Amino acid sequence: MASTVGVIYSSMNEENIPELTRVRSMGSVPIGGRYRVVDFALSNMVNSGITTVGLITKSNYQSLMDHLGTGKYWDLARKDGGLILLPPYSDETETLYKNRLEALKGATAFLKKCNEDFVVLADSDSVYKLDYSKVIDYHIEKNADITMVYHEHEVVKSHYYMTFETAKDGRVKEIQINPAVGSVKKNYINVMVARTSFILRLIQDAIQHGYKSFGRDILSPGVSTYNIYGYKLDGYFASISSLSKYFEINFDLLNKEIRNEIFGNRDVYTKVNDSSPAKFADTACVKNSLISDGCLIEGTVENCILFRGVKIGRGAVIKNCIIMADNIIGENCNLQYVVSDKNSVIRDNRVLAGCEIQPYFIGKGVLI
Repeated sequence: MASTVGVIYSSMNEENIPELTRVRSMGSVPIGGRYRVVDFALSNMVNSGITTVGLITKSNYQSLMDHLGTGKYWDLARKDGGLILLPPYSDETETLYKNRLEALKGATAFLKKCNEDFVVLADSDSVYKLDYSKVIDYHIEKNADITMVYHEHEVVKSHYYMTFETAKDGRVKEIQINPAVGSVKKNYINVMVARTSFILRLIQDAIQHGYKSFGRDILSPGVSTYNIYGYKLDGYFASISSLSKYFEINFDLLNKEIRNEIFGNRDVYTKVNDSSPAKFADTACVKNSLISDGCLIEGTVENCILFRGVKIGRGAVIKNCIIMADNIIGENCNLQYVVSDKNSVIRDNRVLAGCEIQPYFIGKGVLI
């Protein structure tokens, strides 16, 4: 693989799921029982041979720092390169960045120090598996200035999204920002490849012209100026565009085929916690669920995702729920379609219910 550096945005699209990003960055949103969303982009990079990764932070990133640590779980605790947390400020301003372009401006000093020929830019709000080395090979083959990775699926409304049309040879001929929803299109998944020197020139040009938006000011008008190509991602892809979509993605992982596709062949790495195995009492009944280590189950759990250290009391019935780490569910509770953030306590005999398109949300550290 050509020498490549990775840059991950840890806080983009947080407005899509404010319930979970009020107290953490998008990248550190828990998912799948033991992972954080950033694990997927970061693992894709490591599995593609990228050993230098800059992670752009913003606000509420304490949990992200706790999760990533030195990067040793991703084999990125290195003297040369490795995982580097980039501050949310640039050399020119003391205020937090407001958009993707300003965030990239703040990473200019990091990119200038890198000796790698290519850069992969990726968000941390999606679940997918991608070999970035194949995207680099395609980028070189097409002699592209920018290669944008896309996935074909029905357009879903979110705060900001982008689709495009390509010619037969894969060249992007039109970019649409926030188009009408409901039809199947080539959805840009916020993964981009370019030469490092080219990205630095784009940033400098944006500063000189006072550009504010990477999509509207650079990519969309650049279709006629630059060689922009699209690379298709086949297989499973899902982006967190709302709380209901977050709910759906977690339950997709209960599907054996999807789970094997995401976690098979190449590993998805995450922080390892040394805790005891899950314990199941003789009164426990568990069906079609992901149960993490450290859990204690005395009740009924069906179609659920339980994170580490969850306790389900005797007589409790939990169905179609996402229960995050260290929750305590009391005896004889009945929960359906509930998303409960970390460290919450639900006392005995409580009945809580939402629905598939609008799950009932319990905030972090709440007592009910």
